[in-house]
Amino acid sequence: MKRTTLSLIAVATALAAVTGFATLTTQDGPATPVAKAPTRLPVERAGLVCPVPSTSEVAETVYTSYTPAGTASAGGATKAEQPTARLLPAAGGATRGGSGEGKKPKAPKAPATVTAPGKPVTAEANGAAVPALTGSATGTLAPGWTVQQTTVVTAGGARGLLGLTCGAPDTDFWFPAASTAKERQDYVHLTNPDDTAAVADIELYGPEGVLKSQFTEGIPVPPRSTVPVLLSTLTGEAAQRDVTVHVTTRSGRVGAAIGAADEKLGSDWLAAAADPASSAVLPGIPADATSVRLVAFVPGDDDADLKIQLATPTGTIVPAGAGSGTLHVKSGMTAAIDLPGLTRGQAGSLLLTPSDPKKPTPVVAALQVVRGKGESAEIAFVPATAAISARATVADNRAKASTLALTATGSDAQVKITASAGSRGGTPTSRTVTVKAGATTALTDLVPGGVKGGYALTVEPVSGGKVYASRTLALPEDGVQMFTVQPLADDRGTVEVPSARQDLKVLGN
Repeated sequence: MKRTTLSLIAVATALAAVTGFATLTTQDGPATPVAKAPTRLPVERAGLVCPVPSTSEVAETVYTSYTPAGTASAGGATKAEQPTARLLPAAGGATRGGSGEGKKPKAPKAPATVTAPGKPVTAEANGAAVPALTGSATGTLAPGWTVQQTTVVTAGGARGLLGLTCGAPDTDFWFPAASTAKERQDYVHLTNPDDTAAVADIELYGPEGVLKSQFTEGIPVPPRSTVPVLLSTLTGEAAQRDVTVHVTTRSGRVGAAIGAADEKLGSDWLAAAADPASSAVLPGIPADATSVRLVAFVPGDDDADLKIQLATPTGTIVPAGAGSGTLHVKSGMTAAIDLPGLTRGQAGSLLLTPSDPKKPTPVVAALQVVRGKGESAEIAFVPATAAISARATVADNRAKASTLALTATGSDAQVKITASAGSRGGTPTSRTVTVKAGATTALTDLVPGGVKGGYALTVEPVSGGKVYASRTLALPEDGVQMFTVQPLADDRGTVEVPSARQDLKVLGN
């Protein structure tokens, strides 16, 4: 359940539709009410939430904030209402299931404040006292506004490269590929950006169904506050390697993400998967992945039989090591399968479809991916993602470290890709790429001219089939294959607004 914030103009127009209607005069009679096609307008306000980046004293975090160029404002800003796009610290919250109460760190200055579309802005924040952030963008800076939070931890149990596209607050989130295993420390971070309290519920589902708990209902999240919850403390049942987490709110809304740390494989963020659907695309498995594990869950009443396919650079195949190429997922239970030797040196995307097209069953899914072996191993996650309908952006790309993976379904697709200027200089560049149906195209040469600092990549479908995308950022450190993968979600920079004119006569009918 994903929502786009409506601008005040959009709301006012929608309200006008309650008291008015469009008319069409014919030669044979009086005016007849007809519906006019809705209009798409740029949003004028957008909100994002970034969780606490790390509790490690050696953590180094970079925030990159960016609004794509090219979307005009619906109304324009006055001198008294200049466009803004900034992040502000949220208050600290009590840690549920951790080693004590959360602290309220001293609030730093607002980081990464965007001043104009097309110019990425970065800010650094180091150490364990960095708070969660909430942010909003207005006017011309709202359509497509995105923030990337990238953290490097070089030592300790949370060692790794942790990347997350800060998400919009919502009321419903699914997280397959979480864990309550002894070697894992998985925290779900709940951040409330609003001035009123929110109340959240957390449900856990293992291979045998729901995990019983008396601590997962009615979790209060105070206004402008964050609450991290350790999953393993929410249930008294045996530890489970594969768990699906469902976060909902009874009142209010929250931002939600899971910080996962494995004592041997490092750490990363697990972002929410796409809404339940009968088919799923998990884009951008790195070419050199040494281990891939698929985790799926069926939230409905019917079991699902899924066909597993891999979209390679040349087409779709049944991956080696997938057995029969199918996965049976029982209703209300989490299923998992290891896919050894999946990529064989070529980047790919996993495609899940009903084995019987006549029996579609909605599922949610995610991948746990490992690069490297032994002490050099590093973990990341690839959740199922929705197709890009109009535009999507990922920030904090770096020269020689970023790979953009694109997968098309249904038919060949053309997409326009724009690399912004760097945060410290450079010239934007654009190109159009054709992605074959059922194939994955991995691009590493999307670097703006003379780039200095991090830059953003914006993907816009031009024609053809549906397009799914993710970005891999690889930053090896002391021999460890540190990496993180972020799916590209549609930025919902525009909203559909009904066309109407005021006609108060309808109130008398």
